[in-house]
Amino acid sequence: MLNQERIKQMTKLASYEAGEGKEYLPISKYYRSDYIGMALIKNFFLVTIAYGIVLTLILGYQSEFLLDHVYQMDVTVAVVWVIISYIAVLVFYSCLTYAYYAVKYRRAKKSVQKYYKMISKLDKLYAKEDKKSDGKQISRRLKE
Repeated sequence: MLNQERIKQMTKLASYEAGEGKEYLPISKYYRSDYIGMALIKNFFLVTIAYGIVLTLILGYQSEFLLDHVYQMDVTVAVVWVIISYIAVLVFYSCLTYAYYAVKYRRAKKSVQKYYKMISKLDKLYAKEDKKSDGKQISRRLKE
């Protein structure tokens, strides 16, 4: 005989696994520091690439001006400005990345905790059903 409560619980679990569980279950396998650290490393490379592309575009756009005034410019000031602006952009995006992934990790942990509670409830339903079936088998043996 089918247990309706158990079927409902399994449906909820399957729905979670197909929905938000696809995103949150892999996150929950990491420690918080590892998850955020990987995001910050990825952020470092993406910001560096994006900054290089933007800097190349700006230099390409201003190339005529730069070629006309190359002898009048102080190159060390320009290089220092590029490095300082790169560090500022990197720090800004790293702070945003840290905040975003910390919140995302916390949400994932809360969501997965609810998922594990649903699993433990399903496990209790199975245990309850096993007790009933064991009791029926014992009573059948006693009748024989």
